[in-house]
This record gives sequence, structure tokens and C-alpha cells, in this order.
Amino acid sequence: MSERLSWSDAWRIARRDLNARFRGLRLLLVCLFLGTGALAAIGTLTAAIEGELEGRGQELLGGDIQLSVWQRDLSEEERAALSALGTVSGGARLQAVAQAGGNTAPIELKSVDANYPLYGTFTLADGRSVGAPPSGSAWLSQGAADRLDVSDGDTIRIGTEDLTVGGIIETEPDRLGEGFQLGPTVIVAQGFPASAGLTAVGSQFRSKYRIAFADPGTDPEEVTETLQDRFPTSGFEYRTRDNAAPGADRFIGRMSEFLTLVGLAALVIAGIGIGGGVTSYLEARRQSIATLKILGATSQDIVRIYALQIGAAAFAGSLAGLAVGVATTPILAQALKGLLPVETGFVIDPLSLLTALAYGLLVALVFAAPPLLRARQYPAMAIMRSRTGTMARDRTALKWVLGGLAAITALALLSASRPLLTAGFLTGAAAALGFLALLGFAIRESARRLPRANNPILRNALANLYRPGSSTGALVTALGFGLSAFVLLAAIQSSIDGNIQQRVPREAPDYFVLDIPKDRLGAFEALVGAREPGAAIRTAPSLRGAVIAYGPRGDMTQVSDLEDLPDGAWALRGERGLTYSAGVPEGNTVVSGSWWDADHAGEPLVSIDEELAEATGLEVGDYLTVAVLGVERTARVANLRRIDWDSMGFNNVFVFSPNALEDAPHNFSATIELDEGSETAPLLRDLVQNFPSSSVIEIGQVLVQARTILSQVGLATLAAASVAVLAGLAVLLGAIAAARAARTYDTVVMRVLGADRRQIFAMQAIEYGILTGVLAFVALALGSVLAWLVVTQLFEFDWLPDWLEVLAVLGGGLAVVMAFALLGSLPLLRTKPAQALRAL
Repeated sequence: MSERLSWSDAWRIARRDLNARFRGLRLLLVCLFLGTGALAAIGTLTAAIEGELEGRGQELLGGDIQLSVWQRDLSEEERAALSALGTVSGGARLQAVAQAGGNTAPIELKSVDANYPLYGTFTLADGRSVGAPPSGSAWLSQGAADRLDVSDGDTIRIGTEDLTVGGIIETEPDRLGEGFQLGPTVIVAQGFPASAGLTAVGSQFRSKYRIAFADPGTDPEEVTETLQDRFPTSGFEYRTRDNAAPGADRFIGRMSEFLTLVGLAALVIAGIGIGGGVTSYLEARRQSIATLKILGATSQDIVRIYALQIGAAAFAGSLAGLAVGVATTPILAQALKGLLPVETGFVIDPLSLLTALAYGLLVALVFAAPPLLRARQYPAMAIMRSRTGTMARDRTALKWVLGGLAAITALALLSASRPLLTAGFLTGAAAALGFLALLGFAIRESARRLPRANNPILRNALANLYRPGSSTGALVTALGFGLSAFVLLAAIQSSIDGNIQQRVPREAPDYFVLDIPKDRLGAFEALVGAREPGAAIRTAPSLRGAVIAYGPRGDMTQVSDLEDLPDGAWALRGERGLTYSAGVPEGNTVVSGSWWDADHAGEPLVSIDEELAEATGLEVGDYLTVAVLGVERTARVANLRRIDWDSMGFNNVFVFSPNALEDAPHNFSATIELDEGSETAPLLRDLVQNFPSSSVIEIGQVLVQARTILSQVGLATLAAASVAVLAGLAVLLGAIAAARAARTYDTVVMRVLGADRRQIFAMQAIEYGILTGVLAFVALALGSVLAWLVVTQLFEFDWLPDWLEVLAVLGGGLAVVMAFALLGSLPLLRTKPAQALRAL
């Protein structure tokens, strides 16, 4: 026995035997290419966006800290407290309607002062860098200019005042920090909303103030806590530069988690292909292995030589995936331009790329170790004598597999923003692999124990499922994951489409109208009725207030004393919409307690959402204190309600008895639902002309924005799930190719015994038909469960799959699988018996 080869000598032998085009290892290359490419693109894009959010926090927010309050401006004391911190920039945000000639457009009105912007550069389309517009002028977004059909120098009317278009906005540095908008932006000087009659007492506007700290080292969180302690009943909502765009952060986090999990799923599926590909490669190298052993190579030498070959292929495939992932990032960034802050050029994030590379190499180790270590144990002469046999099993591979799995798990959990979710996914993937392995065993055993069929074709097809060297296990795993990916893709995509098309448009009114003066409510209803006699009008009092305290009288919990809000108690944060009603609001159901009489004049009462009651521990008989325009009002909880949040009507967490709030300054809001086919423009013009201080929101435009955002989510899901589908198909083809050598021998023997090509083809069709038929039900269940988790738990959408579409996609997947399987079997039918027997 010769001495063990050094790594350099082993590499020299491995390099000579390794085909320059990696012939025999292409399945491994493809699988790692898909998996690492997906992870590299996802990680790089996410890191780029998060880097932009973190690095541009001040610019995106418009300051180091922002506070906002509804329906009022700041008091002198509040202004003084902010001015002591640094430079202050303030203004208002509200919905309004702009007119120009015969065109009318709901807009988002944003008033700013002379200090705007505190950070970043505000630019116009003509190249000017500007701040607040001069008095009597306005900066318009391109969307507003297009809808009103105006350009520089034209005149528009908002409320009771005329404005000159001073320029078209090119770059608004704090646009992302402003959040979702219900219309295109128009920016005006700070005093304009008041002079136009848009901010009267009771109007729905929000004052926003940003501060640029005089001392750059000031901690925003400490300032927030100080202001909360000083003004506990102010109703302020706070945001800091570290949380400049919470909606974007949340969206990015959710999508990143989902896409990363899909990338890991693609790698898990790819791992199965890697195992099959390596097994096939080593089977094809059995003569080389035997020759090396006869010449004195030890088992360790065999492992080193072929581990280097497989490692080289794995490294090449992973590097190719990383390169494509980096190259794909600008395309993804361009698709997200305008929605998220990301540069459209090439972005290289070393940590993300190293993480993707580590995943790829670890998966290659886990799935390549068993066949590689089996190869070293097979006796040389046995290999020479039995070229169609399989390599022996090696239990020492278990420690390598377990070690690799532990490393993958640790890497996934350490890099996850929500470790529990990732742990759940990894557990589910392991359970799915185990289940499919057991299913493969069950199919083999069931085929073995079935009574012998009289039909020889059926008998041989069933025998193929359990014969020695059968690829049933690999095929079941590959088919199971591949078909599940088809179902996952269809269920998620159709459910997102359902959220876009089925629920919202059916139940949405045509218009929301805000700030209808209380004393003109009758005139409003009369105008709508005269213009559109068939219109359905719903009105409700509209106020804003912040919850100050809640709980049993004498032991009420002060919201300002809570370090963290209870889970699900989002309604305690900042000011919320309040209303009062004599009857139960439409779409609401009382689930505990009872509603008050229509003419109730006793103790003030309140009805609250049952979900908030569960989150806070509130019960019927407890008390709730709210601050409305600085005045505290306390009411007893009379009942709990279940709210149909999908109704798109007036859904308020808090509904008070009329005597609790009707004396507070407030306006009314309304929804208008027109007869199908009615023209909307005339009514919109009449409302704007007769109620200039009211804001009319066209729901159609809001739904277009919602559809666009949800469609982008669906597109990202489609692209990500397609990676998993491609990986599944690659694995399927690899499993078929891996089984081809053993099937060649069987096919030749049957041909010699008289079987024709039609009969052999029928055997293949029956075998794969049985497998796909069984796995169709498994894939439907597994893919549906995974899709439900993604849609409802990760994206927090409604579960609205189109089952006909899901079944159609599954059927298409089955057809694709059968086509690939049978086409992959055609080379067996073309094999000439005499030539094949000489080669064996």
C-alpha cells in the first residue's frame, strides 16, 4: 500500500481527470448556480436598500426627529420646547382638491416653511434647487400637473384661493418618509391652508414638525422620551431618523425574509439534485476509481481526489451564481425605483455575497458527502466485475451531513431578522424531506407487496419502482418539491390577485369626502341627491383623539406609563379616528354587552373593537379616557364589537354615544357610491365648487396605487418562486439522468428478450404516471399549506386563492413533469442492444 497522497498530488490527478466543461457535474453546477444566484441577488438588493434607509435617515425623514399632531397646530410652549433642540421646520399635511379650468384632481397638500428642507436637496424639473414656494405659488408633482393639465405659469385653485404653478417637482427628499399618499403632491407655503379655509377647527389635517438637532450627538430616543414626559396628553406621534420610513422598513423586511426563505428552499431542492448528480458522476467514474485503487490509491486518496473535483465544480457554480446575482441587482433596483430608496447601479455587498457562497458550499457538502464517502469503500475488483451495481453505504457520512446541517442552521439563524420564522422554515423543510423520503419508501414497499399483475407491461412498470438500484426515492423527492413549488407559486399569485381584484373593488365606494361642515351636512346630501338620485350616501361624525388611560375606574392604566404597547394594541399609539353613533354602524356586530338607546342622555358610553379589548384586557364596564383637542373625556365601555375591516366604510375602533362627543368641534365625513356606469366628473366638480374646504378622495385612484403595489409584490413572488420551480425541474432531470445507466442495462435485457420500443415506453409512462399521480395530492396539500403561511402570516393578506387556477397550474406541472420524464427516457429506446452489451 502506497503512502497517502498529498493534497497537491491529489489535485494534480483530479485536475487531469476533470473535464474543462465539468461534464458529468453540470447538474451540480446548475443547482448551485440557481440557489446562490437567488440568495446573492436578494441579499445584495436588501443590503443596498437598508443601507440607503440607514444612511439617508435624516433626509428621508426630513430631520433628526419628527412629531405630528392631528387637527391643531402647536402651542407656544410646545414650539419653545422644539426650538430649544435646534432648527425647526413645520407645516401641515391634508387631503384637498385642486381645480384648473375644467379639470379637477384630489391631491395631497403639503405646506412647508422657510426652513424646508432641513436635510437633502429639493429640486425642480428645470434644475433649480428650492425650498418653500413663494406666497401665491405652488410646486406640483408631475402626477398633479398631468391630471390638471397645467404647466409652469398656469393657475390652479385649491380651497378658496388661486395659486400659480411655480414649477414641477423633480426630487422631494422626504417623499418616502411621508408614507402612502391618496393623491399626487402639491407643495405650498406654510400659511396657505389656513388662508384657503382648509384648517378650520374640526378639519382633518395633520401638523408636522421636524427638528435638526443643534448638537449632532443628541440621542433622538432620549429626546422623544423627554417630550413624552413633558407633554403626555398632547397626542403627539414621534418618529426618529433611525425609523424614517417604517412602512418601507416593514415591507423590505417581509419581502427579504420571504425571498431569502425561497432562496434557501431552492438550495434545499438543489441539494437533492447535487446528491443525485454526484452519485451519477461517481458511478460513471467507477473504472477510474477501480484503476486508482489497483494502482495503490487508498480510500482517503479517492475521497481527496473526487472531493477536489466536486469542490471545484461547486465553487465554480457558486461563483457564477454570485456574478449573476450581482448583475441582476440593477434590474431589480430599476423595477423598484420610485417605490424604495435604492441606487440602480451595481451594488456589491461583501457580507451578502459571502453568506450566499457559504450557503452554496455547505449545501454541496451536505448532499455530496454521502455518495463521495460511499465511493471509497467499494472494493476495486467488485467495481470491475459489477459495473451496474451500486456503491456501498457508508455510515461515517452521517457526521459530515449533521455537521453541515448544523452549520447551515447556525448561519440561517444568525443572519435572520426573525429567527423563529427561519427556524420554523428549516424545521418544515427537514420535515418535508423526511416525509417525502418515507413516502418514497412507502411507494416502493406498496409496489413490492401488490399482487403480481397479469399484464407484463404493468408488472414490469411496478417492478421498476422497487427493483435494486431503483431511483424511486430520488424521483419522489424531486417530484414532490417541484410540484409543491408549482402549487405554492399558483396559490400565492392567485391569492394576491384575489386581494387586488375580488375583495376591494367590490366593496369600495366611489368617493370619500372629508371635512363636510356640520351645519352644511343637509346641503351636501341635497347636492349629491340632485346630481345623482341613485347614489348611496353614508355619513359619520369625524374626530381625532388619543387614548390617555383605560381600565377599571380607580385603577386605570396610563398609556404614557407603558414602556411597550401590548401586542395588537396599535390603537393606543398616537391619535386615532373617533366617531359617535346612535345605532350600531353598518358592518359591525356587537359581541359583548349591549348598544345604548338612540336618545341616550346618561353616562357617556363607548364601544370598542373586540381585538383591541383582547389585547388590552378591557372588559364591558371598564373606562376609557381620550384627549380630543386637548380636552379629556371619559366614557364607560358599554359593549365590544366585531368589525368587518374589508367593508371599506367607516370602521372606527372607538364609537361613542352621541352625548359623549357631539359638543366637540368637528366635521362630518361621507362615502358616496354611485350607480354603475355613472359619470363621476360632474359630481366631483359640483362638490369642489360648493364645498371648497372639503376634501374629495377618488377611491379609483387609491385602488390603482394599491393594485400597483400588490402587483409588485406578486411579481417579486412570481420571480422568486420561479427559482424554486427551476431548481425542481433541474433536480427532476438530474434524477432521470442518474437512473439512466441502470435503466440502460434493464432496457437492453428486455429488448433481447423480445420487448419492443412501444412496450418499454409504456412501462416508463406507467411508472412515472403512478409517481406523479400520488405526488399530485401530496404537492397540493404541502404547497397550499406553505402558500397559506406566506400569504397570511408573512404578507398579512387575506387567503383568497383561485383553486381552479391552482389546480390548472398543478395539472400543467404534472404535464411538464411527464413530458420531461418521457423525453428523458427516449435515449434508452434508441440504445442498440449489441452495442450496449459490449460496453457493459
